[in-house]
Amino acid sequence: MSTRTHRILRRFLIVVGAIAALIVAIGGLPSFLWATARPLHPVPQDVPSAVQAPPSPQWVAAVTRARQVVRAVLAEQNLPGLSVAVGVGGDIVWAEGFGWADVQTHAPVTPQTRFRMGTASTALTAAAVGVLLEQDRVRLDEEIQAYVPQFPKQPWPVTLRQLMGHVSGVGIADTDDWRLSSQRCERAADALPVLADSPLLFQPGTQFRPSPRGWVLVSAAVEAAAARPFPSFMRDQVFEPLGMVNTGAESPTEENPEHTGEDAEDPPPFKAIHDIIIEPWRVVAGTEAKSEAEGSTRPAPLYVPEFGPSPVYRYALRVAALRNLSCYAGSMAFFSTPSDLVRFELGMRGSRLLRPATVQSLEAFGRTAGGYDGELVGVRGLFDGELPGVTIMSVTTVREPGIVVVTMSNSTSADTSALARKVGDAFTGSSTAGHR
Repeated sequence: MSTRTHRILRRFLIVVGAIAALIVAIGGLPSFLWATARPLHPVPQDVPSAVQAPPSPQWVAAVTRARQVVRAVLAEQNLPGLSVAVGVGGDIVWAEGFGWADVQTHAPVTPQTRFRMGTASTALTAAAVGVLLEQDRVRLDEEIQAYVPQFPKQPWPVTLRQLMGHVSGVGIADTDDWRLSSQRCERAADALPVLADSPLLFQPGTQFRPSPRGWVLVSAAVEAAAARPFPSFMRDQVFEPLGMVNTGAESPTEENPEHTGEDAEDPPPFKAIHDIIIEPWRVVAGTEAKSEAEGSTRPAPLYVPEFGPSPVYRYALRVAALRNLSCYAGSMAFFSTPSDLVRFELGMRGSRLLRPATVQSLEAFGRTAGGYDGELVGVRGLFDGELPGVTIMSVTTVREPGIVVVTMSNSTSADTSALARKVGDAFTGSSTAGHR
């Protein structure tokens, strides 16, 4: 082998080795950052918090116990933030935010921090149906085409009651409803073309299957019966009468508050470069973008405790790259605060919005042909809010004392239901308080 050929081969091997080393370094950086991730709140008693107002003397002991519970859960589950509110009788007796709304800037969770409600949005939509029932503008056993004629006739009648009870058969065979999440809708009716071409999964009344699409149809029926856009009807007829000043629906025109934007914005190669090279370097160099969470009226970013797109490497989290949820309407597009949801629950229990008979008519379902005792996704009692597959908020009512507890989080790993029960126990002074 000539000297010239040897030099060329050596240079080639050096270049190949350099490229391989660079690939290994880039590939190993996430593993290194994952391994060196530190707990968000290593010392429970040091978890920062913000209160709406000091508790009255009669609730100081209960609030002290509940704070210890919340701080312990936050540290144990390594959650960015939690927000809690408790109502007794007709008043909110405690509201406090814990931890961070944004882990990069340490913007705090406050009682006014908004969180996505997920499927708990249906409870608010059910209240809107109740308003229209009392105005004699809808009937639960009317076929849906009476209000939404754009929805094609099916082999069997589909009623509003069946849609609200998740026994209508409306839905999709898989769990990824990408056609709804890839569009933006100013009105609930804008989503109807997506729903129109899917056949029923089963004969209505014979099976139970949670159906976000069914509640989109309910939202469109509310919109048609009210003769106005669904979001404005919810604001004027449900939220404002109950004093829910921090509750709203995701905008079809604004970008989501996550740092990454939407999945479809960048081609995959550019997105990979951003996630693997640019974002880790910004974290290591301390040049992360300033979050909009602090002072924002939009929902707090939602975090997933795993490595993935748009990670916050030093805490082994990533920002959930959610698409815009506006087309889901009253199915899961609402955001709120624990205080507002306590007001909602107290309002339902205290007949501030609907008559008791109306609430009963929404909750009472007869036995279906398939033998399932249907139950409305409740306007009272215990309910959780989910974004596909994960619980992000919970509402529970302690039976005897009539205590309402709402817990919300900006993490998909939060066990908000268990936390709500523990907070309820702290307010009753027991560890076995009943709840429904």
